[in-house]
Amino acid sequence: MPETKGSTHTKRATYELRHRIIEGKIAGGTRLFEVALAEELAISRTPVREAMSRLAEEGLLERASGGGFMVRSFTYQDVIDAIELRGVLEGTAARLAAEQGADPDDLRHINMIVDEIDHCFGAIDTPADFDRYSELNAAFHDALARLCGSAIILRELERVKSLPFASPSAFVLGRSQNAAAHRGLVIAQMQHRALVEAIRQREGSRAEAVAREHARIARENLETSQREEKTVSNLPGMSLVID
Repeated sequence: MPETKGSTHTKRATYELRHRIIEGKIAGGTRLFEVALAEELAISRTPVREAMSRLAEEGLLERASGGGFMVRSFTYQDVIDAIELRGVLEGTAARLAAEQGADPDDLRHINMIVDEIDHCFGAIDTPADFDRYSELNAAFHDALARLCGSAIILRELERVKSLPFASPSAFVLGRSQNAAAHRGLVIAQMQHRALVEAIRQREGSRAEAVAREHARIARENLETSQREEKTVSNLPGMSLVID
């Protein structure tokens, strides 16, 4: 069925609001006014209201006292907890996929993604393609989540990954072009291959352990970004994080 004008406006409003929040154009704690946003986006109030409800489900907004919505703020511990939760969910998905036996076609597809990632970095003195790596890394994690065939796990993973700082590639962009960053990509890629192999061999415990350890890379990248740049507020979603 073709999209209605209302659904198109809702998608546009959702995208625009999400983009402004993630880029820090709307600060955490800001109360959103339906009428003002509708006028600014040149659409009716209903798509704006629906867009705010969707973003509340994603965790970027919360309901304000007295009605309406406001942009959420997060603590540094919230970021750590979100990354840890993603690791738990991805570990569970990997274990179930291994124990149940993943579809051979799905395994071939995820192996193709891993092979493509190899082309994102070369020798130590060659700049890595962080943009392409980020894109393929996201595709790998999406494919991994689907291997277990659980709609519930997939839905919960999508929910936690909708927080920009909890996505698998959250702290890939903006990394320094140095030997340490190169080694980080190499280690992550080794874990990708180990994870797929554990699932193929139906080693559930190993698959879960590798997946959870792999998620810790995001935490390590966060800590590295803090050391190198003194601030991570320029990274996606980090403007919402308060001290």
